[in-house]
Amino acid sequence: MYEPIRSKSVHRMAADRADFPHRSREEELDIQLAGHLAALLAVTDELGLGAAADRIATQVARLRGAPPARHAGLTHAATIALHRRAHELAGRALVVAASRADTAVAILAAERMDAHAAALEELRLVGAH
Repeated sequence: MYEPIRSKSVHRMAADRADFPHRSREEELDIQLAGHLAALLAVTDELGLGAAADRIATQVARLRGAPPARHAGLTHAATIALHRRAHELAGRALVVAASRADTAVAILAAERMDAHAAALEELRLVGAH
């Protein structure tokens, strides 16, 4: 009733796993952390926070082995929305940095979270949106 399979399977056996490169958990965390920091860098650049952006760019370069691409791709989002996004991204970076025991990035991320939380509070007090 059924035809036998005549072609090779597209699935590989476990023994064939050495055929492609694998990344360690630490390498995966480095990639994830660099991604969160790169996103934070874009928002920080859009907010015009040059010194903070330079510190973030230094950490991205350390993790990736090359300086990050920086551009002026502005979203024209409201300042309060940018600070919320930056706070969220810094929080994500903090979690990953803590997971991989990267003290320098953890400190930087915590500082950025504090700075954006303070900016959000100030914007709420002023009534800006």
